[in-house]
Amino acid sequence: MAEGFSLKDELFNAMTLGDLAAEYSAALSFFDGEAFHAEVVAGLEGRELMERLEWIADCVEARLSSAFPEMADQLEAAMPAPLDPGLRDDDFGRFIHAVPGILAVRHGLEAHRERALDLLYAATQRFSMEFYIRPFLNRWPEETMARLEAWAGDANYHVRRLVSEGTRPKLPWAKKIDLQPGEALPLLDRLHGDATRYVTRSVANHMNDIAKVDAEAVLARLEAWREAGGQDGKELDWMTRHALRTLIKDGHPGALALLGYRPDAAVAVDLRLAEGPVRIGEALEFTCTVNSAKSEPILVDYILHFHRPNGKAGRKVFKLKQGKTPMTVTKVHKLKGNATTFQLHEGPHRIEVQVNGRVVTGADFDLIS
Repeated sequence: MAEGFSLKDELFNAMTLGDLAAEYSAALSFFDGEAFHAEVVAGLEGRELMERLEWIADCVEARLSSAFPEMADQLEAAMPAPLDPGLRDDDFGRFIHAVPGILAVRHGLEAHRERALDLLYAATQRFSMEFYIRPFLNRWPEETMARLEAWAGDANYHVRRLVSEGTRPKLPWAKKIDLQPGEALPLLDRLHGDATRYVTRSVANHMNDIAKVDAEAVLARLEAWREAGGQDGKELDWMTRHALRTLIKDGHPGALALLGYRPDAAVAVDLRLAEGPVRIGEALEFTCTVNSAKSEPILVDYILHFHRPNGKAGRKVFKLKQGKTPMTVTKVHKLKGNATTFQLHEGPHRIEVQVNGRVVTGADFDLIS
């Protein structure tokens, strides 16, 4: 991405909002698209991404009926064609089409639950309603779960994905839901055999969320799915790896065993670092060789321990390679100095090599500016 790139600017530029204005004015004779467009664009400055969505919804709402059932009809009339049903993945939709979800929560949550859920059903076929189904799960858990049970068998894969994604315990950017982790597992039992990667990726992400609080439930379910044979073997292998990624980084023995890696594998590791200190903004270069008496599957990660001025070291696990012994791999790890989420500091650092979840060796290095 170019310097100064802003996701919210890409999503909500004048051309994109012009498309939205055109959709509403074409569907609703009373909707003044030019005035709407001018008002929306003028109010974007200073608002963050999610605030911009709320602002767009404000401007749409002001031009629609104040009675929610009629408003919902108008919102549906202005919707673009559903997302391409022929695609199989990565078809999230456009953020500008979040407006029906926002207004469904604002005006349908209390007095018009059924009509609001109908609106979310239609809207999620244009832009994922994962953020907006969650208030309904909190306010009307039984009724909303009944809808999701029906939607789990829907012909549209965007609707099926919403069932998994909307009930995720740790959905990024989203508000917390009151469902207990694992409460949606019966829904995932139905969805894990889906033929669409967009759905199975969500199921795997959902399982990874649960694994952070109940690893044994996830391992048991994955084993049960394998025995049931409801999913293609290769796809289930991919889902299993994706669902267990956090447990694997943590070296969980049961997760490693399920993937065919022995936590007690007898291996010898030779770790060699490039000589001298590493400068912030440059790269740590190292070579790792893993040997064993007999060839066996191994999963190799490396762990960086970061120095902090307050004395509390940071720690982060990175994937290196998977395969069989013997194995030699060289890695160049860029230590960016301007990362917004993880700041580097001068001082002593350490790298460790983890094989099948077990730290086998390590080496120290200095980071300088």
